[in-house]
Amino acid sequence: MLIVALVAAGGCGGRQDQAATDAGGEVTCQVAAETRVGIATGNTGGVYYTMGNAFADQVATATGGTVKATAAETGASVQNIQQLVAGTYAVAFSLADTAADAVNGTGAFTSAQPVAALSRIHTNYTQVVVRTSSGITDVASMRGKRISTGSPKSGTEVIANRLLTAAGLNAESDIQAQRLDLTKTVDGVKDGSIDGFFWSGGLPTPNLTDLFTTSASSVRFIDITPLLPAMQKINPVYEQGAIPAAAYRLAADVPTIVVPNYLLVKNDLDADVACALTKALFDRKDQIAQAAPAAAELSVTTARKTDPVPLHRGAAEALSLLGG
Repeated sequence: MLIVALVAAGGCGGRQDQAATDAGGEVTCQVAAETRVGIATGNTGGVYYTMGNAFADQVATATGGTVKATAAETGASVQNIQQLVAGTYAVAFSLADTAADAVNGTGAFTSAQPVAALSRIHTNYTQVVVRTSSGITDVASMRGKRISTGSPKSGTEVIANRLLTAAGLNAESDIQAQRLDLTKTVDGVKDGSIDGFFWSGGLPTPNLTDLFTTSASSVRFIDITPLLPAMQKINPVYEQGAIPAAAYRLAADVPTIVVPNYLLVKNDLDADVACALTKALFDRKDQIAQAAPAAAELSVTTARKTDPVPLHRGAAEALSLLGG
């Protein structure tokens, strides 16, 4: 049975998971030996971080204490997959487009990555916010402006750069790109040092709630849906959606581009651990949603919809047990 050692990664505050490979055989969903896993999430002001910590808190309860989890702040999707494959973490949140790039060996990945999904989880909303005084009305008018494209190696940065390209801009030369995490980004918008930013996250994102509570008259969302056809040529996972007015107490819904999220593991993770983690996600859904409302979107019915990322065989067994 798998025992995952959890040790501090020297000097960086991360965690190292050294997991045995899946031995094959029947999936029982029972983990007899004490097992510890690290979960790669995202920026502290985002839903990945909130949901990841809530999920980690519930894993021990759901497994009778045999599996314990710890969530950590990261740069999000691209970095998460890189660290997942490297063994730094055992579980990782990722946007579907980044995960698809990983299994196909495209985008930020030069070869196919050995990852699998535990489940499709919540939906990420592409949230593009600008200062009302910036003169920005669409992505194309960001030319020459100070724009935060998100943390380096994040899913937000991937989408931001694709949207800029779709609008005819070069992220390296046509904007004053600020590659900042969400907390620093929001602070920059508040003090006027940033004109606008891209953010891909669940609803509501705590830092955006703060921004629209304290600075509602100074900021606004822009509609990016005219760029959807160009985005879908890159990856068909992009869909049209809307940020509900109630999410941030807006005057009206905001049309936008949405993309699903997946919870990922390496494809050779012990199947019983993968099964137990997947069951925990759904068995403790209500408790997770109390801390992270986006978790209310979790659905056994849609959990398997992770193409082109394969579903881990342990997750598939868990979903069967759950009726999905």
